[in-house]
Amino acid sequence: MMDYTALKNAIRQLAEEKKAVILAHYYTVGEVQDVADFVGDSLALARKAAQTDAKMIVMCGVHFMAETCKLLSPEKVVLCPDPAAGCSLADSCKAEDLKRFKDEHPGHLVVSYVNTTAAVKALTDVVVTSGNAKKVVDQLPKDAKIIFGPDYNLGSYINEVTGREMLLWPGGCHVHERFSVEAIVSMKKAHPEAVVMAHLECKGPVLAVADVKGSTADMIRFAQENCATQFIVATEAGILHELQRRCPDKEFLPVPPETAGEGGLQTADSGNFGCHCNECQYMKLNTLEKIYDALVNEQPAIEIDPELAREAVKPIQRMLELS
Repeated sequence: MMDYTALKNAIRQLAEEKKAVILAHYYTVGEVQDVADFVGDSLALARKAAQTDAKMIVMCGVHFMAETCKLLSPEKVVLCPDPAAGCSLADSCKAEDLKRFKDEHPGHLVVSYVNTTAAVKALTDVVVTSGNAKKVVDQLPKDAKIIFGPDYNLGSYINEVTGREMLLWPGGCHVHERFSVEAIVSMKKAHPEAVVMAHLECKGPVLAVADVKGSTADMIRFAQENCATQFIVATEAGILHELQRRCPDKEFLPVPPETAGEGGLQTADSGNFGCHCNECQYMKLNTLEKIYDALVNEQPAIEIDPELAREAVKPIQRMLELS
């Protein structure tokens, strides 16, 4: 096996030869972020996938992100370095269950978080991310009846800040469900000058004690622009790599997880990640070796049934238009 530097160089050479763009989410490991052409949150990655003129996309994230790239660029080869990189939030909302729920609530628009499968997107009117959910929902008719899924915590927050009464799907992210108010309060006592930043997938009580509530991109932007030098961060720990890169003179303290999930939300496989629940082990399945192999073999490649793809891309395109 090549050493680290040789492997990074080989990946960059292959990407150039094959006219491939490497996209990585902030939650992947630092070395994957470092080899990527572009690192971003779900909204930024979707926009990049729609705009790139590359012939091939290597999506280093989780499976639904690679699906989103394929939906937006069906003519391109889209590689997912490890197809086992799933998402507990996407798994908490199956298409057949959402279809049944829609049938039980006729006349409702469906707003789905981007953390969903293509099959769920095909049942959706508009997709949102944590970074644009309020903006998109604000543009829907005031009298619209809305189903929001699958993230219950994000939906609750959007209901609160918009005054909506959306019906919320009881799903959640196994990472963000594990953060607790008690841990944040304890850290705040030890670091009284620190600014608390929390992702909108966190539970309501956690958001209530946060100084900054938003997407990963929101948190990065705030840390860069704010004069504070110490931050307590309640989201997946992979973001610390980018935070530290952009703000080398500041200190970022990750909130430790609780030892068990609570709240009754559906979080697929939420108990399988030991004491590192503030790290998404699905995201960590992306490695330099797997990226290299994917580029060499042009596999694993994402394929989506054309009829399903025609329906699934519509709510993503509408999101991009509204945001």
